Parts: sequence; C-alpha cells; structure tokens
Amino acid sequence: MSTTKWIIDPTHSEVSFKVKHLVISTVTGYFKKFEGFAETESEDFDGATVSFSADIDSIDTNQADRDNHLKSGDFFDAANHPKLTFTGKISKSGEDYKLIGDLTMRDTTKQVELDVDLGGVAGDPYGQTKAGFEIEGKVNRKEFGLSWSAVTEAGSVVVSDQVKLILSVQLVKQA
Repeated sequence: MSTTKWIIDPTHSEVSFKVKHLVISTVTGYFKKFEGFAETESEDFDGATVSFSADIDSIDTNQADRDNHLKSGDFFDAANHPKLTFTGKISKSGEDYKLIGDLTMRDTTKQVELDVDLGGVAGDPYGQTKAGFEIEGKVNRKEFGLSWSAVTEAGSVVVSDQVKLILSVQLVKQA
C-alpha cells in the first residue's frame, strides 16, 4: 500500500493552550505560526506518523506583557529554544484514537498521549481532499523546564502546573 502525505492547512487550523490563573480563572493562548504533516497508509489514519512544530515567538495570549514573559527564560526561553516540536503516531482502538509521541520544549522531551477525534474527510470546492481533527490533552509544564512559579499572599498559585492543549487541525491531502 502506498503512503499518503497530508499537510496542515494553517488557515483552517488552530493551536491553543489553557492554563489556570490564581486557580479561579483560565487564560487561553495560541501559537500563531506552526506547521506539520501526517503520513498514512490507511484511510482511517490508524498508524499515521505525525510531525509538528510551533514557533515560540508566535505565542499570543492577547496581552503583550504576558506574551513577553512566556517567551522569556522564566518559561519557554524563545531566544534559545525557538520551537516546540512533536513527533508521534496515531493509533485507533475501536472508535477511539490516540496520538502518542515525543513532545519537546526547552530541549526537554517527554512522551505524551493526546486524545484525537477524527471529524471526517471531505472534498472542498477547489478539488482538495481535507481531513479534520480535534486533539486534546494535558501536560505538566514544569516537566519541560517551564518552572517559573509564584504564590499570592493568600497562598494561591499564580499559574497552574497543568496545561491543557487543544488543537483543531485540518490537513490537506497531497497529490
């Protein structure tokens, strides 16, 4: 069977994260520049290999001071570690999909497991075949060296260790 390559369509994709602030609310951020692809031999993406990267400098939480802090050495250290990367494989069990692979931030690589929802495959008005995915999971930021921490006078943690990853990804089938 031949391998089919699919490339992320950035105009129809979104890479975001959510983290608790002061344990009472959630801050959402996005990576505005990213790229990636999947290669598969099956119609249902079971066994597909995945490669992805995001530019740390493109982080956007809708607040410039916070974005600059996230890019600093306290968190991502964008000057020395300009990309977040992931390589892994999609596996299917019944109707459920998992994406398991190596996530690298700040030169620290850990295996992560993400839940995948295959939205389907469809043709667009321009003759392209596209596949849609919703991908979610959680990581502990401190395991990747994003260890900045602060506590309020009342004892509340300023930024949670747990970060939720949420990706809405549309892939374009390559000829």
